[in-house]
Amino acid sequence: MRTVNMLDAKTSLSRLVESVEAGEEAEIVIARNGRPAARLLPIASSPVLGRIGIARGAFEVPDDIDGSNAEIAALFGVPPDA
Repeated sequence: MRTVNMLDAKTSLSRLVESVEAGEEAEIVIARNGRPAARLLPIASSPVLGRIGIARGAFEVPDDIDGSNAEIAALFGVPPDA
């Protein structure tokens, strides 16, 4: 765990963030007047899920799917020509 003072953190924030992102530092403590004030930690990345196309082939879209659009728009108070 590395500790840097506030002035050093201000002047080298980009490098500090890069260091944490790259895993070179697990955390960096930023001190104000010699006292720990904040911690700079990496954000845990969440796995990207393959959601696009997940239901491909699971159902068929009917040809008249847009047949009720005007009726549905009227339910929401949307004028017919909108």
